[in-house]
Amino acid sequence: MRFKGRSAIITGGGTGIGEATALLLARNGARVLITGRREEKLKELCSRAEEGLSIEYKVCDVSVESGCADTVETAFRKHGKIDILFNNAGIIFSGPFHEVETSRFQEIFDINVKGPFMMCKYAIPHMISAGRGFIVNNSSVIGLKGFAGLSAYSASKGALVQLTRSMALEYADKGLRINAVCPGGVWTPMFDSYLERAEDAEAAQAFMESLHPMGRLADPYEIAEAVLFLCDEKVMFNTGSMLSIDGGIIAK
Repeated sequence: MRFKGRSAIITGGGTGIGEATALLLARNGARVLITGRREEKLKELCSRAEEGLSIEYKVCDVSVESGCADTVETAFRKHGKIDILFNNAGIIFSGPFHEVETSRFQEIFDINVKGPFMMCKYAIPHMISAGRGFIVNNSSVIGLKGFAGLSAYSASKGALVQLTRSMALEYADKGLRINAVCPGGVWTPMFDSYLERAEDAEAAQAFMESLHPMGRLADPYEIAEAVLFLCDEKVMFNTGSMLSIDGGIIAK
């Protein structure tokens, strides 16, 4: 119960990495508020949570500032503090760079970059008042190196990397620890939808696995464990880091 009594907000908390992190934090004693745009997914997770776990939900589109502000204030009213913020919500789409519609480019930045910016904007004052806080942004190994066909996604995740580093420097002396996880391929509903769109799902899966020196994709709980590591009070000297959990991709 290493997170007993601590309050956490997780965006994109209804599925995939967000779901795994919510359950893992709650199993370790945290009081968790998950957010997302699809209420049915949020409700489903809350109903599946084991008895005794503290997981509640609030519908929120992180690209809307009023929703971000209200989510933070809701968590603060419920729990009296905000110890952990995991900015996990994100979208991805692929295609040739010159065919990317401007509206799609804007959409991916609104959710992948502006969303974390606004969640942090409203959570950080509470953390400063408390003299402590942990923020983890979900970037990507593709935010650290380019990837053909994912230019908009890569740019958004690269922007999140630099946002993380800059915030970490700005609040290092105020008790805040701000880091990012940079996953490789992960078995999530997002990856499932990628396979569904592929002409040959088996070949697409084999290709994605081949990109990882370990020869496989990650389980969402492997990323969730990394998020908990970055929020652990035993790792207080860590801020501004980009923790790659990518099966070896960044080492190539």
